[in-house]
Amino acid sequence: MKPMKKSLATPLALLTLLLGAAVADALAQPEQPPAFQPLDVFELEYASDPRISPDGSRIVYVRNSFDIMKDRRQGRLWIIEAHGEGHRPLSGGESNESSPRFSPDGSRLAYIASHEGKPQIYLRWLESGQTARLTQLTQPPRNIAFSPDGKWIAFNMLVPSKGPQPPALPNKPEGAEWADPPQRVDRLRHKADGRGHLTDGYQHLFVVPAEGGTPRQLTEGDFNHGGDAVWTPDSRHILFSGNRNPDWEYEFRNSEIYSVSLQGGQIKALTQRNGPDSQPAVSPDGSLIAFTGYDDRVQTYQVTRLYVMDRNGGNRRQLAARLDRSFRDPQWADDGSGLYVLFDDRGNTKLGFVPLDGGDVEVLSGDVGGTSYGRPYPAGSYSLSDQGRYVFTHTRPHHPADLVVGSRGGGQRRITHLNEDLFSQRRLGRVEEIWWESSFDQRRIQGWIVYPPDFDESKKYPLLLEIHGGPIANYGDRFSAEMQLYASAGYVVLYANPRGSTGYGEEFGNLLHHNYPGEDYDDLISGVDAVLARGFVDSERLYVTGGSAGGIMTAWIVGKTDRFRAAVVVKPVINWYSKVLTADNYYAYHEYRYPGSPWENPEAYLKFSPISLVGNVSTPTLLMGGTADMRTPLAEAEQFYHALKLRKIDTALVRIPGASHNISRRPSQLIAKVAYVLDWFEDYR
Repeated sequence: MKPMKKSLATPLALLTLLLGAAVADALAQPEQPPAFQPLDVFELEYASDPRISPDGSRIVYVRNSFDIMKDRRQGRLWIIEAHGEGHRPLSGGESNESSPRFSPDGSRLAYIASHEGKPQIYLRWLESGQTARLTQLTQPPRNIAFSPDGKWIAFNMLVPSKGPQPPALPNKPEGAEWADPPQRVDRLRHKADGRGHLTDGYQHLFVVPAEGGTPRQLTEGDFNHGGDAVWTPDSRHILFSGNRNPDWEYEFRNSEIYSVSLQGGQIKALTQRNGPDSQPAVSPDGSLIAFTGYDDRVQTYQVTRLYVMDRNGGNRRQLAARLDRSFRDPQWADDGSGLYVLFDDRGNTKLGFVPLDGGDVEVLSGDVGGTSYGRPYPAGSYSLSDQGRYVFTHTRPHHPADLVVGSRGGGQRRITHLNEDLFSQRRLGRVEEIWWESSFDQRRIQGWIVYPPDFDESKKYPLLLEIHGGPIANYGDRFSAEMQLYASAGYVVLYANPRGSTGYGEEFGNLLHHNYPGEDYDDLISGVDAVLARGFVDSERLYVTGGSAGGIMTAWIVGKTDRFRAAVVVKPVINWYSKVLTADNYYAYHEYRYPGSPWENPEAYLKFSPISLVGNVSTPTLLMGGTADMRTPLAEAEQFYHALKLRKIDTALVRIPGASHNISRRPSQLIAKVAYVLDWFEDYR
C-alpha cells in the first residue's frame, strides 16, 4: 500500500489527474475520440418542465446549460413543434426563465423570469412575440397556473411576517461600528439547507389578472399554502394542498386537500386524515378530484397511493391498489376515463395510465427523468394536451433529459438530441444491469455496472462501489456525469439499490425502519462479490464512496470490513445523536427513523451511528462536506476525521466552501468532488 501524501493535490493537479487517462488513451489511439472529461460537464445540456400546447402541436420547455465563466446553471425557454421541427429559443433573454404555462386556448404563455431583477410573472403572445411583465412582486412567485377561462393566473408567494421582536437596545453613536444585532428564533423549522436561515412568513395563494394588474391574496392566517394551485373547470375555485391544522408546526406531515373560492375566499377542507394528502387534480367535468397520499403509520417508508373522491370530498376510493409503488403527478385524461401518473419501478421511472374503472396500471413508457445529471437519481416530468398527446423528459445512461412525444395507443418519438454535438466526440462507459442475492436473506438486489470506455475483459480493473443517498431513494439506468467520470478514469463502477431503496414496494423500502444502517451492508458487499465473480476486477483494488446516506454507509462499511483499499465519505451522518438535534430537518427523525427521541433512547441512536465503529477502522478514509451544509452539517464529517486522526489512521478532510448539502450544485463543485475522490484512491491504487 502506498504511503499517504502529506497534503492533497492542488485543483490544477487534480484536473490533470482526471484528464490524464483520457489524454493518454487519445494519444495511443488517435482515431478514437476521447473519453468523457471533467470540463465536459460544462458542455452538458438537459430539458426540464416540458409543456405541450392544448392542441398538442408544440412544446415549450426549459433548456438548461452551464455557464463556465459564472459556474452556474442557466435556463432558457425554447419551443419546438411536436413533430420535431422549428426548434428555437422563445425569448432570447439573458436571465433565467422557468415555469412555462400555456393559456387554455394556447395563444399565450405565462412564465417566470428575472429580466429586470427579482423573479416576476411574464406573459407572451405566441403569434406576435410580444411580451409583457404582469407583476411587480417583492417575493419570488411559484406554481403559476392559468384559470380555465384564461382570465386569471394563480401563484404562491411568501408573505413576510414580523418575527420575534428584540428588546429595546440603546442606539449606537453615529458612525460607530457595532456588531450585527442578535437574532431570536422561536419556530420549529427555522432554517433550510440551500436557503439558510428562513425569513419569517407564510406561503399564501394569490391570483393576478392575466392581462396584468394588482395581485389578490386568497388565503389568510399563519399557515403555509405552498402546493400547486389547481383550478376547477368553472374557474370559480382553486384546489391546493396545505396544512391548516391547529398544531400544523408539529404535525408537519399531516397535509390536506383544500378548496378556496375565488370570489369569497372561503376555505374548505376536502380531506381529513392523519397523513399527507397532496397533488390534487380535477376531472374534466369537475365532478371528481384525484390526489395522492397515505395514512401515516409512523414508519420510515410509506407508499404514496392514488385516490379519487367526489368534488365535495365524499366517496373516497383508492385506485391501482394492486401495484405496490408510489404514484406522483396525477393528470386526467381528456375524456375523464382515467389518470396518467409517474412511478418508480426497479430503478426506472414509468409513465402509466390508471383507468377509473379499477383496472390495472397500463405502462405507457419508461425512462422518464434525466434532470438529475450528476448522479442517476429519479427526476423528470411530463405534461398532457387536450388531444391525448403527451411529452416527457427522457433519459438513458448515455444522455441526460431530452424530449419524447407520444400518445396512449400510439407511438413515441424522441424530438431533441441536446448533447449529440458533445457525445458524438466522446466515448462513454457502457452501463449494464446486474442482479444478485443478498448474503443476509437471499433477497434479490438490483445494481448497475459502468465499464471503462476502453474496457477489455481480459484485463483486471479496480472496482469503485458508489452508494446512493436517501436512503429512501433510488438509483437507476439514467445518465450520471459522476459515474462516467469514474469510469473514464479506469474504474469499473458498481452502483445499486440495496434494501430501503424505493421502487420495489413498501415492505422492501421499510426494511430500514428502526434499522439503518442495517443489512443493506450485506446487500452491497454481496454486490461487490457478484462483480468479482465475473473475473475482470482485481480483488486487491476495491474502493468505496457515497454521499449523504451513501456517506453514512461508506463510514459504516469501513467500520465493519477492511476489504477496501481506500474510502471517501461524503457529507455523512456520523453521530445520529448530534445530527438529529442540529440539522435543518432535526424534527423529522424520532419514531420514523429510530425509536424515541435521542435523550429517551440514546443506545439506539449510538447503535446505528458510524462513530460507534470508528475504533475498528483501518481503511484510509477521506472525509468531505460543504461548509454551508445544514442537512448533514460539516461537524458530522469532522467527528469521524478527528477520531481517525487521534487513532493515526490515514485520513484527510476536504471542505467545500459555500456548498450546501447539494455539494455538486455548481459544475466546478461536481468536478472538484470527483477529482478529490479519484486523487485519494490513486494514492492507494
